[in-house]
Amino acid sequence: MMVRRRIAAGVGVVLLILIVLLVNGCLKRGKQQALESYSQNVNQVAEESISQVAHPLFTTLSGASGKSALDVEVQIDQLRRQAQLQAEHAKGFSVPSSMTPAQRNLLLALGMRVEGLSKVASLIREALGGQSQQASTKIAGAMEIFLASDVIYSQRVAPLIEQELASGGVSGHTTASSRFLPNLGWLTPSTVESNLTGQGSAGKGPLAPGTHGHSLKGVSVGTNTLAPSPTLNHVSGGANPTFTVMVENAGSNPETNVKVDVGVTTEGKTLHASHVIDKTEPGSTSSVDIPVNGVALGAASSVAVNIEPVPGETDTENNKGTFLVIFGK
Repeated sequence: MMVRRRIAAGVGVVLLILIVLLVNGCLKRGKQQALESYSQNVNQVAEESISQVAHPLFTTLSGASGKSALDVEVQIDQLRRQAQLQAEHAKGFSVPSSMTPAQRNLLLALGMRVEGLSKVASLIREALGGQSQQASTKIAGAMEIFLASDVIYSQRVAPLIEQELASGGVSGHTTASSRFLPNLGWLTPSTVESNLTGQGSAGKGPLAPGTHGHSLKGVSVGTNTLAPSPTLNHVSGGANPTFTVMVENAGSNPETNVKVDVGVTTEGKTLHASHVIDKTEPGSTSSVDIPVNGVALGAASSVAVNIEPVPGETDTENNKGTFLVIFGK
């Protein structure tokens, strides 16, 4: 009898342990599913913000020349409503407690995009109605709101989500990027004016018919051709590398004063350098050398290369590239 009781007690203890493990496993999986679901919801609204609002907005602005100012205003206001719906939808997300900081910043970023769209819509008639210079300055200021929303998303929303996913044991999930402002050229009043009015730089004459724009064909340092992020490149040669940037004129017109920017960011500090190409010809590729002095050695750096848009350029996705580099001696 004693043996049987001991056996029964042992079996009971084992069953209790199994039940506890099973319950804990279910709770853990439930938390992971909640984190995954929230991450997927954020990815969806982040991608829709770009595909349904940002891309149509800048296409509309770049093609506004010759169109009715009222029609353009109506189009932008419709995009504002779409952005508002996205922000309202995000407010209804089921948010795990650990994702509260990410959610707060997400709503801030989406709200700023609505604010920026409202300002652009209110200024577009003025910009297309004979006061383009003054209105373009104000619109360029509104573009800073979009840039701020991008910074909040990339520096707060995405990192916080990825941090909580990792802490919760969730792997295989990446947070979508959400860059609303296509390029920094829209922060410049003259670029805004030329895109809206169809005039050359600072309004100096009409644009030539046909397509305009450039593509980034490659970046190298010495004999090292850089592979785009997320590949980690190792480059020797010291703290003063020279970046060779290949720029292709992908349009049907010659372009002048084409500015190429390089930024190297390490541990929160960014070094900037640029070079202006006097002229590019359609279908040709130009090589430009841009030295950057004082980069950090032995630490992972983010290198951003951007070809600033020329008047009439509407597609700027091929203008830029990001590279991860460790510079060595």
